[in-house]
Order: sequence, then structure tokens, then C-alpha cells
Amino acid sequence: MQDTLQNAQRFYRLKQNQILPEYQRYLFESLKSSKAKITGVYGSRGVGKTTILLQILKALQYKDDEKLYISCDHPMFYDISLFDFVDEFAKFGGEVIIIDEIHKIKDFQIQIKLIYDFLDIKVYFSGSSAVELTNADFTRRYSMYHLPILSFREFLEISQNLSLPSFTLEEILADHSNIVNTIMEILPDKKILKHFRNFTDVGVYPYYFEDETKYIDRVSENINTILYTDLVNVVTIDSSKIVALKKLLLTICVSNPFETSLDTLAATVGITKPTLYKYINYLSRAELMHHIVYDAKRFKNIKKQDKLYINNTNLFQALCLNSNRGNIRETFFVSMVYKKHTITYVDRGDFLLDEKYTFEIGGKNKGFEQIKDISNSYVVADDIEIGFKNKIPLFLFGFLY
Repeated sequence: MQDTLQNAQRFYRLKQNQILPEYQRYLFESLKSSKAKITGVYGSRGVGKTTILLQILKALQYKDDEKLYISCDHPMFYDISLFDFVDEFAKFGGEVIIIDEIHKIKDFQIQIKLIYDFLDIKVYFSGSSAVELTNADFTRRYSMYHLPILSFREFLEISQNLSLPSFTLEEILADHSNIVNTIMEILPDKKILKHFRNFTDVGVYPYYFEDETKYIDRVSENINTILYTDLVNVVTIDSSKIVALKKLLLTICVSNPFETSLDTLAATVGITKPTLYKYINYLSRAELMHHIVYDAKRFKNIKKQDKLYINNTNLFQALCLNSNRGNIRETFFVSMVYKKHTITYVDRGDFLLDEKYTFEIGGKNKGFEQIKDISNSYVVADDIEIGFKNKIPLFLFGFLY
């Protein structure tokens, strides 16, 4: 075990030589100041979990030999006890350890519980969204944080090298015109719609800023890695069935949310309806799609089909080029609000948030006909810089975090 520890420390020193991005994502301060003995970060591939953990490790006030970063996808960790390794590090003065890709350890739930119960050391770990890291056992013992894709606000901060505030949903609904003016005062070129269109095409994953020319290729690679590696290793699914999962994603990509019934979708993909629901769950857990149910379905047995969206607008570029703007608008809205709000769909309007606010999504000419006389209802319009009363620019929902 001592040899493994020495190798791990050597690799950590090499990792320290890598240049980290200066930009710190919105969860940085919350994670850094976490008082929990064990703090977990989960999220899809490519959202920046490793980067934010390395930034935290660098910022924490410990001596170099009291800190350690390990990645569990390294072969040295394939056949060792994670508990024994962390115990060895603690014996030699270790105070804080970053455990990246913890889901690569097959019995990681048991190992992390043993560390929590018996060792006096601060632990940060990261894991894939495809893993059940948010089950009751985890949320009771550990402080868990979900790191989503970049928000439009974060994209602007990185690409334009500036600082912008975030706003709550209630603040946006009540004061959206003044909020837009605040944003425009900070944005040098004032071309918010140009930046927004760019964001919906590319840029929801931080690695966009590493090499813009290879970005869509990397998104495609990420999709394949999630399907052929993460899901195969995490859930009980044969690798031969992954083709059906990818076909399901492609079908959702080229369809409008209500265009294809689940029965038709199952037949198109070549699977049964129960298997389709299982696959929808897999893809939702892996953050490749969103599954939105009908509002009244939560309370009684109403046979109404669900709405299915791919996870974010950049996936259109990697999966299908023939997407329509209406689908992209709704996908953006869902991808930005689901993090902090409950979302269902309703008969009148497109979405209901927090069982209170009704939203109709559309272009700049979208009117209130479909939601008139509904309290707390709003039109969310694309291609407008500033709204009026209950008509709000779509891009503004990218400032929720």
C-alpha cells in the first residue's frame, strides 16, 4: 500500500504542473467552504468536476504533503481497497484528499462509508450522474452537490471575460426589464442575441474554450463514452443494447416533443414499452435527456404521453443537424430551469414551474392567446432583447445560476 501511496503522490505532483483555468464555476465557494467531512460532486462528463475539485484543493490552506488528488480510473486503483489507501495517506499526515471518478470503484458506497465512519480526514469526491449518488444513504451522510452544464451567464463570463450577477426566478419574473438593462450595461458589445445563439449551438461544456474547432467532435465522443462505458459499467445493460439507446436519442433529437407517442417511439427504436421507460431512466440519469411528465399525471392515473427532450441544445449539433428552432428553444428553457425548479407540462402553455408559474415558449411574435386568463402566466420569447410586462426574453433564463 505504501508503494501505491508513493505512486499516487508522484502523479499528484505531475497534476499540479498542469495549468488550471482561472474561471471558477458558481459552485466553487460553496464547495470550498463545505464543513462536511465528506463532500461529493456529481454531474455529466465534461461539465468540469475535475477542474473545480483541483481548484479547491489548490485553494485549501494545507501543506502540500497534507493534500492529495487521485483518480480512480487509474489502473493502480483497480485491485486495492480505497479505504485502506485513504487510511495509509491519513497515517502519514494526510488531511484532505480528492477522489475523482469514484464510480470506477465497484464497491465505492461501502468504501466511502467506512472512510466516513472510521477515518479523520476531509474528503471531496466526484462521480458520474449515471450512478445513484443521490440515494437516501448518500444524502443523509454526505454533502452532495450537482454540477450542471454551463449556464448562459457563465458562458458570457468566460467568453467575454467579465462578471455578471445571477438572479432568482422570482426576480426575473418581477423585474426582467431592469435586469436586462443591468446585463447590457456590463456587456461591452451589447450583442446579447448573437452570444445567445452561439451558446445554444456550442459552449455548454467548459472544454469548448480549450479548442473551439474540435468542440462538436468532443461532444460526440462524450456521448459515446457515456453510452458505451459509463452506462455499461453502472447499470445492468448489455453493450449490444447501446445501439438502441443511441437510436432513442437520435429519434428524440429529430422529433418535436409531442410528435411521436411512446408506443411509436418504442416501435421505431425496436424495443418494448417497458424497456423504453427503463432506457429513458438510464439516459435521464446520465444527463443525456430530460423526461417531463404531464402535471395532472402526478396525482391520478391519466393516460397522457410524456415530453422527451435531449439534455441540452449543443447535443443537437452532435446528434442531428435538422432540429427545428421551437425544439431548441424549449430544450434550452428546460436545461436552465430544471436544476432549481420542478417542471411539468400542462394543457395550456408549455411548462408549469413549481406548480405555480405557467410558461409559453416561442419566437418574438408569440402572443398570449394560449395562456390568457391563467394567473402567473408568461410568454418566453426568443429573438427579443428586452421584454414587456409578462413577455420575457428567453436568454434571461440562462441567468438562474
